[in-house]
Amino acid sequence: MKHKKHNGPCVAHNSIDKCWRCDPKWADNRQKIAECVQGFGHNTRGGKGGRVYVVSSAADDDMVNPKPGTLRHAVLLPEPLWIIFSKHMNIKLRQELIFASHKTVDARGFHIHIYGGAGIMLQNIRNVIISNIHMYDITPAKGGLIRSSFNHVGVRGASDGDAICIFGSTDIWIDHCSFAGSYDGLLDVVARSTDITISNNHFVRHDKALLFGASDDTPDENMRVTLAFNHFGKGLTQRLPAVRWGFVHVINNDYTMWKSYAIGGAKGATIISQGNRFKAEHGAAKEVTHRNYAKPHEWCKWTWRSEGDLMLNGAFFVNSGNPHWAKQYKGYPLLKAEPAHRVHELTNLAGAALGCRVGFPC
Repeated sequence: MKHKKHNGPCVAHNSIDKCWRCDPKWADNRQKIAECVQGFGHNTRGGKGGRVYVVSSAADDDMVNPKPGTLRHAVLLPEPLWIIFSKHMNIKLRQELIFASHKTVDARGFHIHIYGGAGIMLQNIRNVIISNIHMYDITPAKGGLIRSSFNHVGVRGASDGDAICIFGSTDIWIDHCSFAGSYDGLLDVVARSTDITISNNHFVRHDKALLFGASDDTPDENMRVTLAFNHFGKGLTQRLPAVRWGFVHVINNDYTMWKSYAIGGAKGATIISQGNRFKAEHGAAKEVTHRNYAKPHEWCKWTWRSEGDLMLNGAFFVNSGNPHWAKQYKGYPLLKAEPAHRVHELTNLAGAALGCRVGFPC
């Protein structure tokens, strides 16, 4: 995983980071970050207003009665919680980590790695923030008897091996996490999930990375996702993201590698790409876009627009649909794009390696 070091005074370049990152007292008011989310997930508050829960153990031994002090015990509790950690941890999940609503997992101040086991499942819930987690080498779990809520224990089937799956959930913010090399997807948004912001993350070493809308037969017209200030780096092939149905705003991201395509989709998805930097790799595909299983007379009606993007090394974006799309979506909580030539600095500290220390700016 990539670790970035920053020397000198704190300088926050993008609008989300400017809200909190240079405050040396960030640890005294951790919940302030809940006011910093922008884009479609702007209503997400996570566990704001709830008590602070300190995870003190990396163990994940009991799927039915998780032990107090573990991450699994924390995320299943029914009340709003702001979950932090007492030390650096390497957590290997035996089964999917299933959340209840109104939770923030705030790993600032420590290196928290979830790797080599199952991933995170946000299923039919709302209002979750996940910040500053490393997730990599996630594998399928066999399933079995597991507590899926505070009051329910049942048999669960095998998991797909996604790092994070957002399934039928609303008001979700994933910020400053690092992802690599899972068995299935790095981050999926499916089953009519909506109002989601994915920001300041670092994605590397994966084939089919981000899937938004998993089924041709289950329309996700309500799906709205903001993808902002992320860095798509080494070893990526495709689905950055791939979109079915819905509306995805791709803004000020840095695409420094893709082998097949960067942004793809089907089923009439609306994709607005603004102020991104697309740098095609030597010997790989130059086209940013890919329409799945569609003939030109079909996809030419899909609104896929590139506005103010920076294309390098022969990269190109094939536009389609309504050039006046903004009139139709007036009133949507869209971020305003910064100039694409600033993308490198806007995303320079993407990922989980902020190195936050109590008493100092991040």
